[in-house]
Amino acid sequence: MKFIHIADVHLFATPDAEYEWGPGRTKEIEDTFEKVLDDCNSKDVDLLLIAGNLFDRSPSVDDLIYVDEKLKRLEKTRTVMLTGSKDYIPEDSESSRYKFSSRTVMLTPGKTTNAFLRGINTCVTGFAYAKPEYEDRILEEIDPGREDAINILLGHGGDKRHMPFRKEKLASKGFDYVAMGYITRPVHILKNRMAYAGSPEPLGPNDIGRHGYVLGEVTDQGTSITWCPIARRNYIDMSVTMSPDLSPEEISKTLEEKLLKLGNENIYSIKLRGFSKDNTGFDMTRIKSRYNIYEVLNMTISDDDEKMLRTENETNIMGSFIREVTENYTLSESVRSKALRYGMEALIMAGEER
Repeated sequence: MKFIHIADVHLFATPDAEYEWGPGRTKEIEDTFEKVLDDCNSKDVDLLLIAGNLFDRSPSVDDLIYVDEKLKRLEKTRTVMLTGSKDYIPEDSESSRYKFSSRTVMLTPGKTTNAFLRGINTCVTGFAYAKPEYEDRILEEIDPGREDAINILLGHGGDKRHMPFRKEKLASKGFDYVAMGYITRPVHILKNRMAYAGSPEPLGPNDIGRHGYVLGEVTDQGTSITWCPIARRNYIDMSVTMSPDLSPEEISKTLEEKLLKLGNENIYSIKLRGFSKDNTGFDMTRIKSRYNIYEVLNMTISDDDEKMLRTENETNIMGSFIREVTENYTLSESVRSKALRYGMEALIMAGEER
């Protein structure tokens, strides 16, 4: 049985709305979801697992109709989904009674239920959200739903307010695979047995790294999973080291070369580090006009900053370090200067001066 596991799609979300590229992100999230459906067809997938937060809000009936129409594109793939902390559906609401016309089962909100798919001899069991939070260890109490079948646990959560669990406890239950949602970055919890899929499309600057879905297969030999990147964009943290020896033009050229290599479709948070004669003089206007720059953090140390740090930190660890380096006459002046500046930067980053 071949499956794709996704979670935390967050349809209708509007990340980075205040940025130039923001208005298109909602459509990109939708497009990436549709790419997952295309891959279900092209890769001959039997089962699509959606582990919560398909929507960025508690879905209305119209929202469910919207996604039901998309799921009709699946040629052979069955879908089992549950609601999560964002797209929870209150019990006895109109949305909780919605009947999908596609080959989709939405697990009943507010209780442990399962779906047995006879054609692929697979039982998917899970607890769908009927409210935003559940502090009990609900997932640890769920057992495989059917003997002599492939058993999959579909779950959402993992912190103290959203179904906390111990991975050892879930692993001991005997599920062939545990498909988790809630964490928006992919995490392989237990080799080939348990994973967070992460968001197919990243949702903010904390979602660094590649995003996509889990492709898995259960055979008589066991379960195997692989990671498939699919995101339209990625958030990337980039660090640029400044130096008094480099002109602003040289630094800009180096930075643009890095950005060009990584791709202008990605979204960047840039940290300026190191030392400069004047840390207010570096102009990012040209680069911001050409690339998607989420933020620029100027963490450089100027000549004036260095003098102030020397004065303010005479009695602490930074002051001790400064004296040790400046009084070490076995080092050349240039080496002593570099050691002093890089050491000061490291202490500032570590917060040791406090």
